[in-house]
Amino acid sequence: MVLTPPSKAQWAAELPRMVGTIARIPVEWAELMKAPAGDGRPIMLLPGLFNSDRSNVVMKRYLTALGYRVEGWRLGRNRGAKAIGSEGEKLLARLDAYHRDAGEPVTLIGVSLGGIMARFLAHREPEMVREVITVSSPFAGDPHATNVWRAFEWLTGEKIDSPDVVARREEIAQPLPVPSTAIWSASDGLLNGHLCHDPQCREIEIVSSHMGVQMHPETLRAVAGVLGGERG
Repeated sequence: MVLTPPSKAQWAAELPRMVGTIARIPVEWAELMKAPAGDGRPIMLLPGLFNSDRSNVVMKRYLTALGYRVEGWRLGRNRGAKAIGSEGEKLLARLDAYHRDAGEPVTLIGVSLGGIMARFLAHREPEMVREVITVSSPFAGDPHATNVWRAFEWLTGEKIDSPDVVARREEIAQPLPVPSTAIWSASDGLLNGHLCHDPQCREIEIVSSHMGVQMHPETLRAVAGVLGGERG
């Protein structure tokens, strides 16, 4: 299948849709809190392109309220290799530190580019990772089928067709050695949704924009369900 980027109309709708998502949070919070209680497991949240831990504050607050131990990645804004190191060494060190502190494998939840990095960690250090949940993360195909690949190149300094990036992308797309779930939206205005899941992992389709997807009630409900052991 040849995938293409979302239309300009979908792209233009991203900001108003995100505003609508934010408006839904306080309305649906009480219902969201009916999700299965957490068991205290350690969770690390990884932000999307050019975002920092602040972008995941709603998800962190929600999962903490349910009873999980939640931390951010603490590496500033996600500018690809500029943030995690040319070989991912800074991110690997962060996972190692959290793993040692928690005394058990860490669940990784990554948004967009953060989900791609979560898969990278799981491939490199599977004994430190309990499971991976990706949210609107384009790990399963050609990055040209997005409206943000040029922004990726500009912000990270990497070319998506360079040998190093292609090799890393191929590694990340391989089946993970730990349980994985991909949350995605067919109406994503920045990425073709089919890039965000594959037959090798469990998938959950939601209806959401890309911007603000990490705080969308459907996303929060799906994440809580996966962590709480819900199936289907």
